[in-house]
Amino acid sequence: MNALSRLVSFLCLGCYSVFAQAVSEISISAAHVEHAMGDAKNIALKVSLNQPKPTVTLHAALKPAKADAQSKPEDWVQFDLTCDLPKSLNTVEARCINGRLKGKRVDLPFNLEINRLFTHHQLDLNAVFNLKNGSFSDEAGLHAAEKLNGTLSIALKQEAQGWQWQTSLDWQAGEVFWQPFYIESGGHTVAANGILKDDLLHVNHAHLKINRVGELDLDGVIRLSDAKLLDLNATLPKLNLSAAYPLLFKPLLGNTAFNNATIEGDAALALKMKNAELQSFALKLNHVDIVDINNKFAFYQLNANIPWSYEASNPVQLSYDHGSLLNLPLGKTEMNAEVNRFSLTSPNIRLPLLDGALSLSNVSAARIRDEWYWHLSAKLEPISMSDFTAQLKLPRMLGKASAEIPLVTYSGGILTTDGSVVLNVFNGTATVTQLTMDTPLGIAPKLNAEIALRNLDLGELTRTFSFGAIEGKLDGDIKALALQNWKPVTFDAMLQSSPGKYPKKISQRAVENISALGGSGAAAAVQRSFLRFFEQFNYGKMGLSCRLRNDICEMGGIESTAHGYIIVKGSGIPAITVMGYNQTVGWSELLARVKRVTDGNSKAVIK
Repeated sequence: MNALSRLVSFLCLGCYSVFAQAVSEISISAAHVEHAMGDAKNIALKVSLNQPKPTVTLHAALKPAKADAQSKPEDWVQFDLTCDLPKSLNTVEARCINGRLKGKRVDLPFNLEINRLFTHHQLDLNAVFNLKNGSFSDEAGLHAAEKLNGTLSIALKQEAQGWQWQTSLDWQAGEVFWQPFYIESGGHTVAANGILKDDLLHVNHAHLKINRVGELDLDGVIRLSDAKLLDLNATLPKLNLSAAYPLLFKPLLGNTAFNNATIEGDAALALKMKNAELQSFALKLNHVDIVDINNKFAFYQLNANIPWSYEASNPVQLSYDHGSLLNLPLGKTEMNAEVNRFSLTSPNIRLPLLDGALSLSNVSAARIRDEWYWHLSAKLEPISMSDFTAQLKLPRMLGKASAEIPLVTYSGGILTTDGSVVLNVFNGTATVTQLTMDTPLGIAPKLNAEIALRNLDLGELTRTFSFGAIEGKLDGDIKALALQNWKPVTFDAMLQSSPGKYPKKISQRAVENISALGGSGAAAAVQRSFLRFFEQFNYGKMGLSCRLRNDICEMGGIESTAHGYIIVKGSGIPAITVMGYNQTVGWSELLARVKRVTDGNSKAVIK
């Protein structure tokens, strides 16, 4: 700063010295000047003294130091500036108009007002920079701006404790994209002051106002050599979440489940850092509604009080009036937990769901080496399957469903279960084992599991799916199940009648529907003329399998034959055998067949 002061003083004294000798104009030119911050070429400085107001004009081509040594013409930008010279050194004032920095990717027209430059021969700068309709972009397209208008004021002088500074920024208009943020309009302001000493920038107070979003007050210390934030005290008393979410939060949530939501309500935040470490924060949510546009989740009238301190444990409260998860309605909920540094525990969290609830117990979570780890036990209290299937727009099922999971763990982005998830459905059980989920809160979660179905009541099952009446019990095994974004990618599935003695009957409509699943060439092993006299038949065993790979299902039954496979094997009188002939079928086609069957639009080919 002292060198700059001496240089400016020298130029001004020189100008007035030559002016006293009746020199009307001074021109200084240089072909090339190199500096650590960048290079300049074609420099032309002209001082005109014979006008009503003396002026100084500067033209130069500039290139920042980071540009390649083998620079291209577009790497250079043209700098132009014309300033009125002060009338005397005692009242240093200058007005610089028609300033411009213009290149291939930058165009910044500006005015500069220097209201004060020295006090008692010491630098005491007070200046205002006005940007008019500016624009810029970079080659990668990660940073750009259009139609920027704003005012930057700065005051700087040396004191005993260091350089005292004060600045304000008024972003009046224009749009800016700064990966990943896009700000489409102005109306934002910053006012700050502090001390610059050695390598530390002390911010005594700063006030940031983001239009329609909120206002932030802060103080702190920044180390300039590495731009590291050392100390910070920040207070944001009221944040408008409906405006803040698309502007500030959504760009950071691209690969999460929260990247496509609407948020209404207010939040408040207080935060403290010391020696580059977070010391405490307090987050409050007030009457917040958060709704996923794809209907994955919704929470209404969400309130939260989440204090955190590095030095002490704190209670955490969170509640919501109602909501939904994957279209399942959630009742009024209150959750209490304790946070201790980087861990959270809660003995029990009960989440009302339909006419039952999901109870989580022994909840424990910890953040270790920038990764979250947590575990809990879960129990699904009985819920109505009728209500459950109606909410998910599935065929209506009867009865109640309940489940219990001894241990659920989450580590490294993967959710796993220890033990079995047992569902009681259709008077039988569905047992899920080896359940894992990769990125469960991501855009495309992955699920792997094995499922065992035992003793499902075929009467209830077929009535539920309008399949035609089948009397008996069903077992099933679905191995190597892999879902991508909730859609099957691979599995080995076999559904077959349960072993044991029990009534085994099948209606003519169910025969037709099972035949339809085997494809257009499926047939029953009895003549059509004989079938019409019976509404139901006896069977000894039935089964259908699908091995899904690359969106192709390899189908089979309980036995293979020379030309196909047996789906239903008859027994007793009257008996019927149903064959399947399509051994490979596209997964989407198989789903279409199932839909036609359950919609009641299929007709079997019977011989």
